[in-house]
Amino acid sequence: MLSDPFSRDPGAPLAVYSIDYWHAMIETSTTMEFVPREFATPAVDPVSGRVVVGTRDGVLRSVTIDGKVRWAMPTPAPFFAGVLIRDGVVYSPGGDGVLRALKADTGAVLWTYDCGEELVTVPVLAEGRVLVASQSATLYALDAADGKWAWQYRRTPPAGFILRGASTPVVRDGVVYLGFSDGHAAALDAKTGGAIWDRVLSTGTQFIDVSSTPGFDAAGHLIVASYKDGLFALDPKTGDTVWQSSATGLAYVLVRGSVIFAAGEDRIGAYGAETGKSIWVTTLPDRAGQQPAFASGLLLVPTGRALLFIEPVSGKILRRFDPGKGVTATPGVYGPDALVLSNLGFVYGLHVSQPGAL
Repeated sequence: MLSDPFSRDPGAPLAVYSIDYWHAMIETSTTMEFVPREFATPAVDPVSGRVVVGTRDGVLRSVTIDGKVRWAMPTPAPFFAGVLIRDGVVYSPGGDGVLRALKADTGAVLWTYDCGEELVTVPVLAEGRVLVASQSATLYALDAADGKWAWQYRRTPPAGFILRGASTPVVRDGVVYLGFSDGHAAALDAKTGGAIWDRVLSTGTQFIDVSSTPGFDAAGHLIVASYKDGLFALDPKTGDTVWQSSATGLAYVLVRGSVIFAAGEDRIGAYGAETGKSIWVTTLPDRAGQQPAFASGLLLVPTGRALLFIEPVSGKILRRFDPGKGVTATPGVYGPDALVLSNLGFVYGLHVSQPGAL
């Protein structure tokens, strides 16, 4: 598409979202930040309804819907990934390399484990372990009960340039699937961390990352994106390539049935899961943030200038939400509601609806 989604021409207004509330998460900075970035997806504690999010000032906060901070945990580094909240426990990956388990109601620390590497993915629970990946191409598995090291799987990052972030592991039937910055994708035993298969999808030294969070299509194929060599559909049992597309420059995938939505710095597109054939491509005038999300049947795409609401059948940009300096973090989606952390450090509660339904 050639139209500018940030055009000042209002066109016909569409009721796509409404703002339920918004709260500042960080103090106004005393230094001028030319390009502020917030990377962590906000999460909701299902028991209290409070929002838990870590921000670039290195503070993890639990905030009520009326904006009151119930507890705060300062750390020495910015946060690059959101938390997992499960059974009254917040599992928080720190930019300082420390994974923390805290009581969701009070913020009291239950245990910590120092991975020694910047942690950049939302934790995942599987087989009683917490899984989290580092910027240095290592997947850590820690016992959820006490934080003891269980196993780790490490690749060596390439010598050249790599993308910011890492593949968030996906677990299915006791198997962990993820990609790495050295161009590999792997399937690991969730109990032991042993490799079931490890496949090279991309070679070279520059931007060979397989950093996308994997997805499964309607046929059960594993879908991943190599930034250099395109989309892949893999046999999840063997890692063998079912098909490969030529759509390079993609870093994030979101699979819905027989359609793959994939985003890169300058575009987002839809591709058929059977062959990888392009359905539509929408050009983005500014780089995409992290992985897109789905809410109320719409694609929510973070960019450096705004959060875009995209109709998934046609790729048409319906509306944009510009909270100032854009959105980098993937929104947290809870039914028809989305939690959006702006790059200026504000959390917004949005109610998302099909056009005209609000």
